[in-house]
Amino acid sequence: MDVVRIFERLGHTVDFPEAQTCCGQPPFNAGYWDEARAIAERQMAVFRDAETVVIVSGSCGAMVKVFYLELFHNHPREAEARALAAKTFEFSDFLVNRLGVQDVGATFPGRATFHDGCHGLRELNLKKPPRQLLQHVRGLELVEMKEAETCCGFGGTFAVKFPMISTAMAEVKCASVIETGADFVVSNDSSCLMQIRGLLDKQGKTVKTLHLAQVLAQT
Repeated sequence: MDVVRIFERLGHTVDFPEAQTCCGQPPFNAGYWDEARAIAERQMAVFRDAETVVIVSGSCGAMVKVFYLELFHNHPREAEARALAAKTFEFSDFLVNRLGVQDVGATFPGRATFHDGCHGLRELNLKKPPRQLLQHVRGLELVEMKEAETCCGFGGTFAVKFPMISTAMAEVKCASVIETGADFVVSNDSSCLMQIRGLLDKQGKTVKTLHLAQVLAQT
């Protein structure tokens, strides 16, 4: 809803096809590629006529832009997968690199640090766009943590298969967050925020987690 508010504030029309489902990353990561293709084919059909597809998750964005091409390599529907990948953008990437917008008119008083989700950073190479947007938010102090690029330990099925390793990784991340003295930790991937928030709550910390869009929607 915050993404819709931001785009409408900028004068754009947003459509949300209710037939859309998961992007197919869970079965893809688990090695069930036939099942992943079935899900992806549904998504390709749902968004076939869309002008542009904007995704608010670096993880899902990487699945569509990067891993669909791998999933459908030498497949009869490869061209369709490439067409969807070409018009799909992660939220911050679309604002900064496609629309040329860095200031969305947001005001959000507080001290925040930013977490780089692995897929957004390593698969989509999106280090600068979310920070450029946050730097133009009035009243917001952006403080970099030392472990900004360190994985939070979620990794989808990884957290389920290796819970002790996942928790240890989250502890490193959360310690780095606390060290900044930030009131908020912001990211453009909700799955990472779920992992970080879970451990912060368990530790009794008061730091809040927010998606990038939640910050940018405030005026």
